[in-house]
Amino acid sequence: MNAEISTAWDKVQSMINGFIALLPNIVLALIVFIFFLFISSRIKALVKRLTRNRRSARNLGLVLGRLAQGLTILIGLFIALSIVIPTFQAGDLVQLLGISGVAIGFAFRDILQNFLAGILILLTEPFQIDDQIVFKGFEGTVENIETRATTIRTYDGRRIVIPNSELFINSVTVNTAFENRRLEYDVGIGYGDDIDVAKQLMLDAMHSVNEVLKDPAPDVLVMELAESTVNIRVRWWVHPPRRADNLISRDKVITAIKKTLVANGIDLPFPTQQILFHDQTEETDGNRFRQREGWPSGKGEVPKPRRISDSLRLVAQERFSEDGNSKVNSQINEK
Repeated sequence: MNAEISTAWDKVQSMINGFIALLPNIVLALIVFIFFLFISSRIKALVKRLTRNRRSARNLGLVLGRLAQGLTILIGLFIALSIVIPTFQAGDLVQLLGISGVAIGFAFRDILQNFLAGILILLTEPFQIDDQIVFKGFEGTVENIETRATTIRTYDGRRIVIPNSELFINSVTVNTAFENRRLEYDVGIGYGDDIDVAKQLMLDAMHSVNEVLKDPAPDVLVMELAESTVNIRVRWWVHPPRRADNLISRDKVITAIKKTLVANGIDLPFPTQQILFHDQTEETDGNRFRQREGWPSGKGEVPKPRRISDSLRLVAQERFSEDGNSKVNSQINEK
């Protein structure tokens, strides 16, 4: 029993002595690794600074910076291990990474998928930092494109974190991809208003707004004969195409159009319903080619309208005659 205890104690002492002997190497290895961590962060910052003012190379700078950082850390890890374990060779590190790579791949499949998608997004540049995008109901400004996820800041001050794999395989709308952006709005005028006059007034109103570009020029198109209105679509271009500029131009354009149309007597009707009797017009009763059903008369002949009181009188007479006939029939049946 004493011999076993003595053997165990000797082993513990040898381990302690070995650790004490390796302690200077361990401290040196930690210092070297921390130094390489610092160097890697400086390299990444340098690459980002060199490409920060170049929009076309900004994403490429992020990719190169992160790759350089990872490579520098890997070199620092290899040197630190070589200091602690002098017999450690580069082949041992490659073998270790190869064996553990399969297990890591299965365990962190989603993370690796997002990482690769982030690298591809940074390289292909479907959108860039500071672009305004729309993705599955989320809309905002791209704050950062990381290797795992992309963060966007919504217009109401919230942050949305979207996995890169989702962005890479799904459709994304980039509102700031081009210098100019076209906006549109539908305006409804009355059926009795002159369409050409209304269209010209809308064009004049849009030209009076400074935010509306002269080239490409704004335009107006008749889009629909709706239930209560003739819908005319106004379209105009703005620069830059950011959300705040769009809202400002929309506010000014709609305000100018409304004031101009009202000042010139153009009707802006709200939805209405009209109840018409079948025999509303006495002269055209039953003639579907001449009954206007409430539409403007134009240059044709205007049928003489029948008063509602006359129509109610006719209805009452018909009902009275039906009641009288029913009473006579009942009396005949009783006899």
